[in-house]
Amino acid sequence: MTTYDSLPDGLPAPQDDGHAAHLPGLELPIIELPATDGRMIDLSALSGLAVVYAYPRTGVPGAPLPTGWDEIPGARGCTPQSCAFRDHFADLKAAGAEHVFGLSLQDTAYQQEVAERLHLPFPLLSDHRHELTHAIRLPTFTVEGAMLLKRITLIIEDGAISHVFYPVFPPDRNAADVLAHLHGKRAPDQA
Repeated sequence: MTTYDSLPDGLPAPQDDGHAAHLPGLELPIIELPATDGRMIDLSALSGLAVVYAYPRTGVPGAPLPTGWDEIPGARGCTPQSCAFRDHFADLKAAGAEHVFGLSLQDTAYQQEVAERLHLPFPLLSDHRHELTHAIRLPTFTVEGAMLLKRITLIIEDGAISHVFYPVFPPDRNAADVLAHLHGKRAPDQA
C-alpha cells in the first residue's frame, strides 16, 4: 500500500538544471488563477509578501502513483510538502508572509479534495490552462502524457519574484527553509 504522508528512503535528488535562473527579479504578468477557496488570484496584484510553492501533483489515497514516480528526481513528496506548509503556516505569517499558496497544474476540483483532506489553512491555485507556467517559463516535466510542474517555491514581493527555491529537496523541509529565509530577511545579522 502506498502512503502519501511520508517520503520513502532513497529518493533521487533533483539537480539544478538552470531552468529557474531567469525567475529572480521577474515581474509577474496579470493572470488570474482559480483558488480552492473560490477566489480568482492574480499574483501580480498582491501587495506585500507571498509564498507560492509549486508541486507536480498530489495523489489520492488508494490510487496508484504514475509508473516510475519514485524514480523521477523530485517528483515524490507533494503531500508531505503541503503538510509542512500547513504546519508552518502561522510561523510563516508571523515572519511576514501575507499570502501562502500551493500551485499545481491540476484543476481546482481535484485540488479541493486535497485541500480539505489535509486541512490546509491556505488556498491551492490551479494553472490547469498552463497560462502562468508558459508566461514565466516555470520548469516542467512530462509523465504519462501529462505536463507537471517541477517542484519550485517562489517568494513574491509586490508582484515581482524576489527569491526562488529550486530545486526543492527534500520537499518536506521546504517550508522550514522558506521560514529561515524570511527570518533572514527581517534580521540579516542574526544567526
